Amino acid sequence: MSEAIRSVAVIRVRGDARVAESDRTAIEEPLEVRLHDQPFAVIMRTPGADRELAAGFLLAERIIAGADELGTIAHCRDPGADHPENVVNVTLTNGSAAAIDRLLAGRRQVTTSSSCGMCGRRTIESLAATAPAIDAAWHVPSSLITSLPERLRARQTVFDETGGLHAAGLFTRDGSLVDIAEDVGRHNAVDKIIGRMLMREALPLSDHVLGVSGRTSFEIVQKAIVAGIPIVAAVSAPSSLAIELAQEFGVTLVGFVRGDSFNIYAHAARIDG
Repeated sequence: MSEAIRSVAVIRVRGDARVAESDRTAIEEPLEVRLHDQPFAVIMRTPGADRELAAGFLLAERIIAGADELGTIAHCRDPGADHPENVVNVTLTNGSAAAIDRLLAGRRQVTTSSSCGMCGRRTIESLAATAPAIDAAWHVPSSLITSLPERLRARQTVFDETGGLHAAGLFTRDGSLVDIAEDVGRHNAVDKIIGRMLMREALPLSDHVLGVSGRTSFEIVQKAIVAGIPIVAAVSAPSSLAIELAQEFGVTLVGFVRGDSFNIYAHAARIDG
C-alpha cells in the first residue's frame, strides 16, 4: 500500500442497512522542517516527496532565493528519535550559525495546517511576494485551460483510492504534463512540484501553466509568483486576496474551470478565444 494511504474501519450506511467494512483514507502527518538541526516549522502533509515539499516551502517563505542556497535536505537519522520519517533537516549554503539564529529569532515557530499554507506568519505585510512581476507575453487557447481538470484528475492515483487529496499539475504552454503532486493540502501539492523543479535548477517556470484542484488562495498565487509561473487555473473559486495579488504581479488567474467554461479574474490577454 502507498505511504500516502491507510486502511481504516468504517460503517457504511445505505438507507436502513449498516455494514462494517474497511476503507482507505489519505494519510495526514506532521513534517518537522529543521534548519541546521534547529526546529523551524511543522507542516501538516501527506507523506511523500518530503524533500521537495521542504524545498518549495522554504522558497515560498523566502528563506532561500534559489537552488544555489540549498545545501542538503535529509530525513532525520537519529535512531532514538520518535518518527524520524517525519523530520527533515535542511542545511543552507549561506547558513552560518549567526545567520540561522537571527532567522529563527525573527519568526515564531509555525505549524501550518493542511488547509492554510501560511497561517503562522505574523502579519499580512510579511506575506508580500518579493519576486518581480511576471511579464510573459505568450498565450494559450481556451481549450488548453478547459482540458486541465480532466487531465489532472486522470493522474490522481491516490485520490482514486481515498477521495481525500488535492492535486497540482505543472503543464507546458503547449499542454504537455510535466509533473503532478497530491497532498491533503492544496498548497503542499504546489510546494512539492515547485520544490522538485527548484532541486532540478529548473526555475523560473516562465513557460508553464499551473493547474490546481479546489480553490485558489493567496498562498498558491504567491508560490506561483515566486516560481515565475504566468498562468494559474483552478476548478473552484479564488479568494479576493488571491485576485488582488494576481492583478498586481501579472499572473493570469482562472477559476471555476468546469466543462467548457471558466472565469478569468486577472490578466485575461494570455488566454485566446
